[in-house]
Amino acid sequence: MQFHIPVPAIRACGFSLREGSPEFDDVGAGLDEAEALGVDMVELPVYAWHLVVNGRVLDNRLNDLVRALQGRRLGYSVHGALAVNLMDVPDRLARHEKVLAAHIDIAAAIGAQHLVIHTGFVRDPDDDLEVAYSRQRDALARAGDHAAANGVTLCVENIFRFVHARETATPAKLAGELAAIDHPAVKATLDVSHAYIRCTDARLDPLAEMAALAPHVAHFHLHDSFGRPNERRPADLWFYDPAEAVAFGEGDLHLPIGWGGIDWDAVVQMVRPPAGAVAMLELNPRHWRELGDQITVLRALAGRFQPAFAPAP
Repeated sequence: MQFHIPVPAIRACGFSLREGSPEFDDVGAGLDEAEALGVDMVELPVYAWHLVVNGRVLDNRLNDLVRALQGRRLGYSVHGALAVNLMDVPDRLARHEKVLAAHIDIAAAIGAQHLVIHTGFVRDPDDDLEVAYSRQRDALARAGDHAAANGVTLCVENIFRFVHARETATPAKLAGELAAIDHPAVKATLDVSHAYIRCTDARLDPLAEMAALAPHVAHFHLHDSFGRPNERRPADLWFYDPAEAVAFGEGDLHLPIGWGGIDWDAVVQMVRPPAGAVAMLELNPRHWRELGDQITVLRALAGRFQPAFAPAP
């Protein structure tokens, strides 16, 4: 008799390494910490490391990184360049695609299954928004082909409208874009705190928006905030030090889970991803002393999510 072992909604948990040295010569200490904490995987801040020049991978440095990661029991995901913007104007789009292709190659070289990129945004006041979304769909389809050929899944992360950004996708809008692309190697990273911030800005229900994105989610970023967008309202509150933003509960704080105002019970009830997703704690380095306790919190929270259907890629 064969017994079916159900795949959980979230199969692995870990945290994003601190950026540290741009030469990644301190990555070993971060991996030691992760192994000591017993996590399944870590997310590598490749965007902050000197691995790419004008879209070209520095092979000698990539080889150094591969060696630094070998011999560990950890799995890896990669956070690509935050500056990659597939909704940018046509004159610059090729440069974004070149950098993204380089990060796909880096992810493949280190055996990372997931490469996180941010969904695009529009700053140009004259740009047509639907045309910009069309550019992103086409670029994601091309990048998805490259990712699939290298065994990598692109995970497009929902963000919020920061200073001077006219538009970026809400979670439900991102869901529609991914459904239109319908590429097996292009999925979503659901950042719960970002969703609350973006939906506060747009006066939308964050739970309904996240539920719409859930079928596309292969990867989570989990951290806390109060869902208040301050990046688009610099005149409302002024802070001398980032600690003051925490004191006022304003902005994208990357707080320990439970410190903010996110209704995690409601999130767990509403968000049902495909089985087999992974969850990464994205903790602000200011709160690193909480990391050990937060891993316990993260695992407990991840275990409460229920899967919707077949395993995520």
